[in-house]
Amino acid sequence: MKSDAARKGMQASPARSLFNALGHTEEEMKRPLVGIVNSYNEIVPGHMNLDKITEAVKLGVAMAGGTPVVFPAIAVCDGIAMGHIGMKYSLVTRDLIADSTEAMAIAHQFDALVMIPNCDKNVPGLLMAAARVNVPTIFVSGGPMLPGHVKGQRTSLSSMFEAVGSYSAGTMTSDDVLEFEHKACPTCGSCSGMYTANSMNCLTEALGMGLSGNGTIPAVYSERLKLAKHAGMQVMELYRKNIKPRDIMTKEAFLNALTVDMALGCSTNSMLHLPAIAHEAGVELNVDIANEISSKTPNLCHLAPAGHTYMDELNEAGGVWAVMNELTKKDLLHLECMTCTGKTVGENIKGCVNRNPQVIRPVENPYSEVGGIAVLKGNLAPDSCVVKRSAVVPEMLKHEGPARVFDCEEDAIAAIKGGKIAAGDVVVIRYEGPKGGPGMREMLNPTSAIAGMGLGSSVALITDGRFSGASRGASIGHVCPEAAQGGPIALIEEGDIIQIDIDNHSLNVKLTDEELAARKAKWQPKAPNITTGYLARYASLVTDSCKGAVLSVKE
Repeated sequence: MKSDAARKGMQASPARSLFNALGHTEEEMKRPLVGIVNSYNEIVPGHMNLDKITEAVKLGVAMAGGTPVVFPAIAVCDGIAMGHIGMKYSLVTRDLIADSTEAMAIAHQFDALVMIPNCDKNVPGLLMAAARVNVPTIFVSGGPMLPGHVKGQRTSLSSMFEAVGSYSAGTMTSDDVLEFEHKACPTCGSCSGMYTANSMNCLTEALGMGLSGNGTIPAVYSERLKLAKHAGMQVMELYRKNIKPRDIMTKEAFLNALTVDMALGCSTNSMLHLPAIAHEAGVELNVDIANEISSKTPNLCHLAPAGHTYMDELNEAGGVWAVMNELTKKDLLHLECMTCTGKTVGENIKGCVNRNPQVIRPVENPYSEVGGIAVLKGNLAPDSCVVKRSAVVPEMLKHEGPARVFDCEEDAIAAIKGGKIAAGDVVVIRYEGPKGGPGMREMLNPTSAIAGMGLGSSVALITDGRFSGASRGASIGHVCPEAAQGGPIALIEEGDIIQIDIDNHSLNVKLTDEELAARKAKWQPKAPNITTGYLARYASLVTDSCKGAVLSVKE
């Protein structure tokens, strides 16, 4: 056992004395030591139930012959952090989570790990840590929130943000907004649409690191406690068979995850997280491959914000494995990949029935013949940018309009809510990238304000920042190179004509190469707005968003 280094032999006597101080029996010290990474806290609704999940996992581990030991991971609630300086600290926690988990796991020589994340950065952060530590590991999330109900309609967090925009437009009263406030988010769990948290929990299943239902069983269902017990038992089976994360998270597994991503219509943040996880697993995953996969993968699901179905309905329809089984009809998955069940993808999903063709469209009748995410390039984004194609109305798939330029999110929101943005405009928000933010803030407030004010089918938004999975519309993010690096987005001026062609994967500004070069010659780097603390260190180390915004190791 790996933990023998800390528990066996004369040299480990001091360590054993400390295990005695923990109350460990001799029997427990002879069993595999299983670290349980508990992301519980009392500020994130998606994490407030993780204490119950953790107890269930501990029971499963103990029943299967392991010694469970719990340690924590932090979490930020993106909804609470949204729209102010707090959002600069969201993406950056992904690396803190990975680093601290790596430190705890290796320092204490755990034989196996059970990861218990739920919300946006914990899932990729812990997947990154799993790839680094590479001991037998399984994931079980806290599960999605149930949708709310307002005036007979099912709702979610995106409905709440759009209600604020509707109030600014004068189409909703303060009492209407208050009703949304009390009813949009009715239970614990990750917000109920196909936002980033639920996207990544579903993709954990597609990668093979979570059991069936990990991404879809609602947080409040007792079935999730059963899932947690099974995860605790299954990690011991992985330990006995010595199946490790890098045996599971292979190149083919990431291609499977990208394919499922396209079919589900996941958050564009997956285009940041999957490359970052792959990087830790020693797999090169270039976002350019997304278009190739999208071109042959039908979009089968339109969950909120793209449509009016929610995670509980996807669960009832058969969940992620039912979606994957649909994709086998077009031979789109690598079925030979090993998974945390100890079986292959093909063995897992065989016979998984699509119980609701309205929620999971059959491959013969998809929402579209191409996937839910598109990567665009052009003279405005030479390296790439990303859009959630499945959440764009048809009339905005191709758009041309004048740039309305803002150097921060707050100025853009003020202009949108102040009625200064007109139909046809292209809102450009820059200096919000990984380095420029720093921290690459999500832009749910401006996209929701645009939608709430009735401009969702006529106004586009482009940024070197990123979008919440709850954003919808022609919201194009991850523009790379970012403004802070002197990318073309830094050179755009008010009134420049922006051309968007999502079907043809292009994003351009109607300027000649000579004009862009002349502007670049005059461009001066913007002074960093944060020069101390963790964000300053992060800005000095973070790479481009098209590389997953991973941290570089400076020579």
